[in-house]
Parts: sequence; C-alpha cells; structure tokens
Amino acid sequence: MIQDSKPRTISLAITGASGAAYALRLLECLLNENIHVYLMVSPAAQIVLATETDLKVPSQPKEMQSFFIKHFNANSEQLEVFGKDQWMSPVASGSNAPDAMVVCPCTMGTLSAIACGASNNLIERAADVMIKEKRQLIIVPRETPFSPIHLENMLKLANIGVTIMPANPGFYHEPEEIGDLIDFMVARILDHLSIPHTLIGRWSE
Repeated sequence: MIQDSKPRTISLAITGASGAAYALRLLECLLNENIHVYLMVSPAAQIVLATETDLKVPSQPKEMQSFFIKHFNANSEQLEVFGKDQWMSPVASGSNAPDAMVVCPCTMGTLSAIACGASNNLIERAADVMIKEKRQLIIVPRETPFSPIHLENMLKLANIGVTIMPANPGFYHEPEEIGDLIDFMVARILDHLSIPHTLIGRWSE
C-alpha cells in the first residue's frame, strides 16, 4: 500500500488509447467505494468507448455524468464530469486539487504532453497540477511496442515521482475470461490508491 488512508477525491482521466474497459471497471470500483470522482474523457476516448464497448455514452459532460451515475447506481454527488475546456473546474487549480489522479488508459500523446508540461487541455493541466502539488499521479500507458521517445517520457515522469503502470496484466491468478485480466490491472491501481478490493487474490494466497 502506498498511502496510509483512502483518498477522498480522485480524478480519473480517460484518453484515446485502447483499453476503455480498464477505465470503466476502475470508475465502477471507485464509485462502489464511495469515492468522490472527477471524471475527464477526451474526445478521442469518446470514440474508443463507442468502438470498444456496447455503452452509448453521451458526449456532453453533464449528460455523461448523469449516464454514469445511473449506469453504476452511484450517489448523484459522487461523480462530476468535466469537459476538456472547463478551466474553472477544481482539477485545474492546486488550491482545490484532488487527493490522487489516474490517467487510464493513457495515450503516448497525453504522456508526452504531461512530461513536458504542455497543459493544452484540462486533462494535461490536471496532471500538471498533481505534479506541481506533489500529489499522487498514476499513469496507465497502453501501447506496444514502446519507442525510445515513449520510454524517455515515462522515465522522466517516474524520476519525479509519477507512478507508471503499463496495462500489462499478469496471469498467475489463472484468468478464465477477459474480465479477469481487466480486474488484475484495476486491482493494482486500487492497491496504489490504498483502496480495498476483492478483485483478485494476493500473491501466494
């Protein structure tokens, strides 16, 4: 476990890399644990969600917020969805930053922008805030193979304390279906957020 107590507020950014199922399962688990979630979904991620899942997720932030609250049967105050240009949202300022942030899945473009502090959209700015405020930032890149540029960007972020957690599920828990592989990765993210779960068994248990 990385932290001593459960974070009260977590930002989840979903970008356009393949692996929408990881993000949806993570969102479900966070809401089930009564975590307050700030959700950001890039335009490219909206396309991937439509391609990789059977969910018809609305594109507008308020409509998306209502959709996920209903879909996951969450408390109406648990989830706030922000668009890419909502610069007045809490995640855009260190004075009201969340306890932790996860970018899952993370494109190499988003990774590069975070590594150089671009802050061209709300997701990039939110990650920049986490770095400058020295708060927990977990990035889940999904690409293969990694180029030297990708690896250099990941190393740059890892050297300043960002957790780089590629979407590489293990097999020692003997997965029987795709959902088991998804749960492996989500479980590792939850571990680093110090959020309890029963998604998979522990090593040697």
